[in-house]
Amino acid sequence: MGNCVVNHWFSVLFLAVWLGLNVFLFVDAFLKYEKADRYYYTRKILGSTLACARASALCLNFNSMLILLPVCRSLLSFLRGTCSFCSRTLRKQLDHNLTFHKLVAYMICLHTAIHIIAHLFNFDRYSRSRQATDGSLASILSSLSHDEKKGGSWLNPIQFRNTTVEYVTFTSIAGLTGVIMTIALILMVTSATEFIRRSYFEVFWYTHHLFIFYILGLGIHGIGGIVRGQTEESINEGHPHKCAESFEMWYDHDSHCRRPEFEGQPPESWKWILAPVILYICERILRFYRSQQKVVITKVVMHPSKVLELQMNKRGFSMEVGQYIFVNCPSISLLEWHPFTLTSAPEEDFFSIHIRAAGDWTENLIRAFEQQYSPIPRIEVDGPFGTASEDVFQYEVAVLVGAGIGVTPFASILKSIWYKFQCANHNLKTKKVGHAALNFDKATDILTGLKQKTSFGRPMWDNEFSTIATSHPKSVVGVFLCGPRTLAKSLRKCCHRYSSLDPRKVQFYFNKENF
Repeated sequence: MGNCVVNHWFSVLFLAVWLGLNVFLFVDAFLKYEKADRYYYTRKILGSTLACARASALCLNFNSMLILLPVCRSLLSFLRGTCSFCSRTLRKQLDHNLTFHKLVAYMICLHTAIHIIAHLFNFDRYSRSRQATDGSLASILSSLSHDEKKGGSWLNPIQFRNTTVEYVTFTSIAGLTGVIMTIALILMVTSATEFIRRSYFEVFWYTHHLFIFYILGLGIHGIGGIVRGQTEESINEGHPHKCAESFEMWYDHDSHCRRPEFEGQPPESWKWILAPVILYICERILRFYRSQQKVVITKVVMHPSKVLELQMNKRGFSMEVGQYIFVNCPSISLLEWHPFTLTSAPEEDFFSIHIRAAGDWTENLIRAFEQQYSPIPRIEVDGPFGTASEDVFQYEVAVLVGAGIGVTPFASILKSIWYKFQCANHNLKTKKVGHAALNFDKATDILTGLKQKTSFGRPMWDNEFSTIATSHPKSVVGVFLCGPRTLAKSLRKCCHRYSSLDPRKVQFYFNKENF
C-alpha cells in the first residue's frame, strides 16, 4: 500500500496530535481548578462542575484559535506554492483544510455543550447557596457583601436571595455573551449541513458570517470575572485548609484567620484568538483589494442545460490548472460570493468559468446574462485559489474522474495538456491521462493529443486500477476526483488496494476537490 498508507497515517497522526492536545488541555485545566488552593472556597459552593466549566473553556479557546486558519484561502494557496518542493505527503495535508475546519467546529460544539451544562449546575448551586440559611460555609461565602465589590470580597455573583438565574444570565457580560455565542454557533452549524449548503447556499453564506458575533463575544466573555478565586495575599493571611472550618471566627480580631478576599480571573480568550483574527483580517483585506480590480467580460456563451460560460480578463490575473475563484455580482447581491472552478487553461489569454443553475443566485445570474438588450452585469472576482488538481502534472499517469458539473476542474487540465503537447513541452511529466473520450474514431484524443483514451459511463474501478497498475508497474499515479462522497470512498479504497507495498513500484495518490 506504500505511500497511500503513509499519507493516511500522516493525516491520522496530525488528528491524533490535535485530539491529544485537547485531552491534555482539558485534563490539565480540570486538575488545576480541582486542586488549586486559590479555588478551595469556590469549590465549596460549586463542586467539580467548576473544573468542568473551566477545562472546557480552555479547550474552546484552543479550538477557536484554530477555526479560522483552514479558511484563510490566500494563506493556504501561498503555503501550497512554497511547499512545492516538499513531499506529496506534506502538501496533501493542505487539501484537508475544510475537513479539519469541520472537525474543529464539532469540537467547539462538544466543549460548548460541556461548558453550558457545567455552568447550569454552577448557577443552580450559586442560587441555592445564596438562598440557604443553614449557616453552612457555602451560605456564608455566598452572603459576602456585594457592597464591597471594589474590594473584591464577594464570591457568589448572585447578589440577593430573590435574584433569579435568568436575571444574572441576561444582565451579566458573561451570561449575555454566552447566549449570543451559543445562538450564533447553533445557526452556523445547522446551516452548514450538506443539504442546506447544496440547496440553499445563501442561507449557509449569511448565517456562517455570524462567526463575527461568536468571535467578538468570545473576546469579551470573561470580562465580568464571575468565576472568582481567593487572592494570593488572602491565602497567605489565612490558608483555606486551616481557616475554612473556622469561618465563624473570621471577624474575630484575635483570630489568625481573616475573612477571605476574592478576585475574578482576568479574561484570557482574547489572547488565544488575537493572532488568528489579525491574520484573517489581513486575508480579508487582501481579498477585498483583489476583488475591486476591474473584470472585463470578453465573451458570454449559453450552453445547453442552462449552463453559462463567462470568459473574462483581469489585469495581473495569473492562474494554474484546477484552481478556482470566488465570484460576486453586485446587482444580485452585494455580499454573496460563490466559488467556481476555472475551466480555462493557463496558456489561454483569458480565464473562464461555467455556471450551472443550482439555486436562486445562479439562476438570477444566468437570467441577467440572458437578457440581450440589458447591460452586461458587473462581475467581481477574488482569487484564484489552489486545489489538489494543481499537482496533476507532477504525476506520470493521471486519472481524472468527474461527475456532472464536477468535470469542470478537468477542462482546464485537459486544455493545458493539449497546449503543452502542441508546444512540445518536454518538461511535462504526465504521459497518460484517463478521461472521457470525445472522438472514438481518432488515433489520438481530440483534446489532448494523447494516445490513451477511456470511455463514457461508470467504469469497473477494480478493473481500471488493475489495468493501470499492470501497465505502469513503476509509476506514480495521481487519481483526481470532483464528485460525490460515495465515489470518493470507492476511489480511495482502490488507491489503497492497488498501491504496492514497495515504494519503488506503482503508487496511487488520491486527490479530491474541496471548496
